[in-house]
Amino acid sequence: MDTVLLLPRDSLGRNFIPPEFLPTGADEYYLRNKQLSNISQQWRSLCPDEVEELIRNNNFADDWSTVFVTDPFNPQSIKNARFFGLVRLGRFTNSILDHHGFQIPVGITNSTIVSCDIGNDSAIHNVHYLAHYIIGNRCVLVNIDEMLTTNTAKFGNGIVKDGESENVRIWLDVVNENSTRRVLPFDGIIPADAYLWMRYRDDSELLRQFLKMVQKQFDSKRGYYGTIGDQCVIKSCKLVKDVRVGSHCYIEGANTLKNLTINSSEDEPTYIGEGVILVNGIIGYGCRIFYNSIADRFVMGNNSTLKYGARLIHTFLGDNSTISCCEVLNNLIFPAHEQHHNNSFLIATHMMGQSNIAAGATIGSNHNSRANDNEIVAGRGFWAGLCTSLKHSSRFASFTLLSKADYPNELNIILPFSLLNNNYTLDRLEVLPAFWWLYNMYALVRNTWKFQARDKRKRKIQNIEYDFLAPDTVEEILYARYLLELWTAKAYCLKHNESFDTMMEEERIALGKDLFSRSQKEIDTLEVLGEMMERSNRKVVILKAFKAYHAYTDMLYYYAMKNIIQFLTNAPTERFTTLHKHLAGERVISWVNLGGQIVPEYCVDELRANVREGKITTWDDIHQRYNELWKKYPLEKQKHAYAVFCLLHNTPSPTENHWHDALTRVATIQKFICEQVYLSRKKDYNNYFRQITYRNYDEMYAAGGSIESNELIQQVERETEEFIELLKEMEHRI
Repeated sequence: MDTVLLLPRDSLGRNFIPPEFLPTGADEYYLRNKQLSNISQQWRSLCPDEVEELIRNNNFADDWSTVFVTDPFNPQSIKNARFFGLVRLGRFTNSILDHHGFQIPVGITNSTIVSCDIGNDSAIHNVHYLAHYIIGNRCVLVNIDEMLTTNTAKFGNGIVKDGESENVRIWLDVVNENSTRRVLPFDGIIPADAYLWMRYRDDSELLRQFLKMVQKQFDSKRGYYGTIGDQCVIKSCKLVKDVRVGSHCYIEGANTLKNLTINSSEDEPTYIGEGVILVNGIIGYGCRIFYNSIADRFVMGNNSTLKYGARLIHTFLGDNSTISCCEVLNNLIFPAHEQHHNNSFLIATHMMGQSNIAAGATIGSNHNSRANDNEIVAGRGFWAGLCTSLKHSSRFASFTLLSKADYPNELNIILPFSLLNNNYTLDRLEVLPAFWWLYNMYALVRNTWKFQARDKRKRKIQNIEYDFLAPDTVEEILYARYLLELWTAKAYCLKHNESFDTMMEEERIALGKDLFSRSQKEIDTLEVLGEMMERSNRKVVILKAFKAYHAYTDMLYYYAMKNIIQFLTNAPTERFTTLHKHLAGERVISWVNLGGQIVPEYCVDELRANVREGKITTWDDIHQRYNELWKKYPLEKQKHAYAVFCLLHNTPSPTENHWHDALTRVATIQKFICEQVYLSRKKDYNNYFRQITYRNYDEMYAAGGSIESNELIQQVERETEEFIELLKEMEHRI
């Protein structure tokens, strides 16, 4: 089979669409003209004297009658150019384009143009081959080896064109390397979409409808041109093929850009820099990709960054994320993910956002069975510490922090906000529940603060819950308290030679609750062991169970009261004693993290049913449903908070005394948060070894700032004062 074909010379720039794929009565430009339908450009043929002047300037056209121009037209602005096929040029004024100090004259020089439309006042210089592109106004294309569009261009979307076989469709093999959770990339996809497609693999009709919706969203006809939006700058690139670029995009020094949609706008410009290789992908608005990064079969959400040699393959990277210097393969990553280190890699995982992978972390090597089909699932706030290695398959509750260690066995960490430690000396796994709340409050509060501050998106299509206390994490806390009650009761029975196995579950829980109502000293004498948390025969020891249990309880109170008070703030005529008629109801236990948006599971099930039944037929409809659920979410969360409050007090209808006590308690908790934010940060300043690198305190404060000037600490102090004042006002609402 010939791989290099010999064609007639006059075919260059013509017959872009094979005749068998042309509708009856249509020419090869019908889709190109459709793409230009919103442009009111007035093209005309060249005058004989203009042709003569162009020829004198060493320009060539295989047919000057197929070159059209716009007034005012300046032939002197075009030199050493070659034109093939239908070429339409916008106006070329005697002007200079300036982009960040890089100045270049408007016009075309030393370039080959094949069947293109070029907007007004653009500069195209040293573009060796430019074919089948629609270029916007005031664009700069300089020093490009090859820039072309093929008639089957898909621009990164997971579709097939007319006459193509199914095996050319581009899939992303997220979460599982064995392609068992694959999703189709498409322009407009958000993490919530990818999650639904990846998670509900047993819902075959849902998956069939999803594929149908993607194919229907994009025209399968051959012959669409690549587009470059207004005021784009593309310079010093080697290959740009089948790429659609939004306006105000800046691309400099890229090696290969192939089969891509690059979203960009004046408000959210995207930047692609030196040495980059990007193939088969969708790039969101406001992204930054530079310094030899490589990505293949990928989606990047809005306001995300790939830099310093990062490799992103078969991965969906959510909004507001940054990856640099590392290898990331086969993942679905929700928004606000951070991974900055050359010696870390992430393979076959589902990261639910607000996560951080430290240097030396090796979350990969998942060949633990006869096939590479294992997975890791981590809830919000997952943080893998320095030099952490994990074994697939494992699961982690929200805000799990792994201390530096090689974890040799599969893990199922079901206690949120925990610190894990692999104790080599005692050969046991140690879990400290509620660690963040007890000992690292500064980092916990900072997580919410920094992720909100870094959310620079103008288009917030993916809704995101940033608060570390939300229905998803609160349900995890409630389950964790139940497990602590159960395991502590068992530890007590073992120590006192009482029969645990013959007890009913209600008796076990009652004993656990009673133990946690006693002194800490009594609980500390027990060896509380976790169950089904590690695939091994060694002990899983729960540290500081008493403190953790009561910390969890404080977290529940804080969550409940903050949301209830928010409801009362929004409803100034209501009182605590009238809440029941607005917020009472059965507690929703199951919640889904839908790409960062927290949704009751029954709502997700209803959405899936609507898709299966054909009531929802487009991705836009699905996104509209997400937004409807997001609008309802504050009230859903407040109802959940009220149910949690009732549960804590073991009553369906709290009394005035309950509310008085709760206001006092939440004030104490808020002051505790403020104090712990300060103290957990102050530990760094009091650390002797932190001080030894400075000449004196003045140098240390000059270099790192004083704790009193810390912006987050000041903010928490202000919020605490405001919240305490609000609580005083709420006393009158009982």
